[in-house]
Amino acid sequence: MTTPRCCGAKRPRRGGRFLEAAGWVVPGTLLALMPKCPVCLAAYVAVGTGVGLSVTAAGYLRLFLVAVCAVSLVFVAVRRGRRLVSGFMTADAGPKS
Repeated sequence: MTTPRCCGAKRPRRGGRFLEAAGWVVPGTLLALMPKCPVCLAAYVAVGTGVGLSVTAAGYLRLFLVAVCAVSLVFVAVRRGRRLVSGFMTADAGPKS
């Protein structure tokens, strides 16, 4: 016997929950672990890949990565907020007795 869910919403699958969590964790972790100076980022890239970067290129790469992470976090937050608001709206529009 299954218990009814509010608003007829489907239960998210395991993969969906994992991807939703990864949408928060990956950019947040990348922002937290990203070095603050371009020289350190250039050194990390050189050690990790063997490709040398100039300080200017590392600065642009860092700026690009920060922007991508920030946009990703905003996207995930807006999507979660819209889902939350639509859940409240459908719960309010339920059957009235």
